[in-house]
Amino acid sequence: MLELENVTSGYGTIEVLHNVSLSVSEKQIVSIIGNNGAGKTTLLRTISGLIPTRKGRVIFENNNITETEPHKIFNIGLVHVPEGRQLFGPLTTYENLLLGCYTHRKSLGKSGIKTRMEKVFTIFPILSQRISQVSSTLSGGEQQMLAIGRALMAQPKLLLLDEPSQGLAPLIVKEIGDVLRELNKQGISIMLVEQNVSIALDISHYAYLLNMGVVAAKGITKELGNDPRVKEIYLGEIKTRMGKVASPI
Repeated sequence: MLELENVTSGYGTIEVLHNVSLSVSEKQIVSIIGNNGAGKTTLLRTISGLIPTRKGRVIFENNNITETEPHKIFNIGLVHVPEGRQLFGPLTTYENLLLGCYTHRKSLGKSGIKTRMEKVFTIFPILSQRISQVSSTLSGGEQQMLAIGRALMAQPKLLLLDEPSQGLAPLIVKEIGDVLRELNKQGISIMLVEQNVSIALDISHYAYLLNMGVVAAKGITKELGNDPRVKEIYLGEIKTRMGKVASPI
């Protein structure tokens, strides 16, 4: 479904990703793990077109989307839920959800929009109780649910999630994890960026470990959890090419 072929990207003169290759198959949850500064958020921004690809190719459903504009990538079913939720704080829950299908509003009509919103409320019942509430006043967990719900309004084929567990209580994190499993069962493929390794490996089928902008390890999650490279990187014990111990990323 999604293929990255030797992708390099970054900001200004700074190169963050270096020849990254990875893939996500249909109906699969793939996790991208790594410490802060590993390049995880940059990876998602590159895939969704927010950051230009300097080298390599991004292929989605056999189409080269490397130079495609972000809104066009969104419209073909590749939907990004950014780190920090990025909700429109002054707008209500209802209004934020509407924005998720804004580009499809004419073809959907009122009945189509209502049907999609009802599906979101089935997944996150609490949002139906907060429908008129300003989103900035929601709890952290409710805001994360709203961010995912807004993405679901676009009926994504592939959902890109950046740190959905960040700052949430353990019970809410478990609930979000259960929702992601259910969405995957319904046919939505997911790429999950997570610093919380235990959560990421628990719900995903396959995982990639990013370290300093390169893929340091990859594999089936049950196997990758025992990979010594994963343990070394998370303990900050990876040595640089000069033989010095690298600081934790």
